[in-house]
Amino acid sequence: MAPSQPVRRLDLRADCAQCAGLCCVALAITASADFAIDKPAGEPCPNLRHDFRCGIHARLRDGGFPGCTVYDCFGAGQKVTQVTYGGRDWRQAADSGAQMFEVFSVVRLLHELLWYLTEALELAPSLHGELTRALDDTEQLTLGSPESLTALDVLAHRSRINDLLLQTSELVRAGVSPTPMSRRGSDLSGADLRGADLRGTDLRSAYLTGADLRQADLTTADLIGAELRDTDLRGAHLARSIFLTQMQLNAARGDATTTLPPRLTRPPHWP
Repeated sequence: MAPSQPVRRLDLRADCAQCAGLCCVALAITASADFAIDKPAGEPCPNLRHDFRCGIHARLRDGGFPGCTVYDCFGAGQKVTQVTYGGRDWRQAADSGAQMFEVFSVVRLLHELLWYLTEALELAPSLHGELTRALDDTEQLTLGSPESLTALDVLAHRSRINDLLLQTSELVRAGVSPTPMSRRGSDLSGADLRGADLRGTDLRSAYLTGADLRQADLTTADLIGAELRDTDLRGAHLARSIFLTQMQLNAARGDATTTLPPRLTRPPHWP
């Protein structure tokens, strides 16, 4: 199989105008502080209009749907709609879109892996060959048929990619601190980490819900999978943190003094 062109980050950003509102239908939501209603998977959100646009997009937070402002499909929505299904939408499907929704969940995970792999290529030149092959293999999987995507053991593929991302993390963090600290998977919910020196810290899958990270230095800290819901990032140094996503930022609280990696944007709800 001929290698594909390197993935551009632009391809891994959601383009709702090219999607059929997949996240608004495929995902289940539960009434909570994030969502005003209960909605089962496969049922359209009542705010979804006939043209697949959100009827309250400009006031999601005030309208009781702040959880929608956090979600990021990494561009999987337009890939499934325009590439996998050639522009067809779930309303035209005999199964009411059941297969399309399953494909969306698979492609969404693959696109998230592509995001991390693209960043890893920039971070670890010594792993360029392995990372390039992994990125190309993952991209090729996203271009498969609906049948091949639903048959894919995507969790096994993620495990293989994770090994490479771990190697990348260790290389980058070792370059900052001779003995980088690990807080992987730690429950740091509500922790007072104001001004903490977290350079090179492994915070993979750590729970930082509601933690105070004001002015903390997270240079080359590995944040893959870290829970940042309501985390206070005002003044935090994130410009060189690794494997941070827009979805994590959208869930956190920050301000104009929070420094961000150039690939990410300041959430509109931050003051």
